[in-house]
Amino acid sequence: MLSARNQLPAVVKSVKLGDIMAEVVLTVGGAELVAVITRGSAETLGLTVGAEVKAVIKSTEVMIDK
Repeated sequence: MLSARNQLPAVVKSVKLGDIMAEVVLTVGGAELVAVITRGSAETLGLTVGAEVKAVIKSTEVMIDK
């Protein structure tokens, strides 16, 4: 169990594996969220399109621009 409070249920939309990093696109309540994680983590988690996951967001700030 994680202590982070910002845990959002999500579904994996796509996974692009690079040599070192992976770009993971998630669908969260109709919106898309993009995460960049290590390729090793993506492989260890066994991320595949359609997999149900949790997006865990831990940040000290949110920046907004208009």
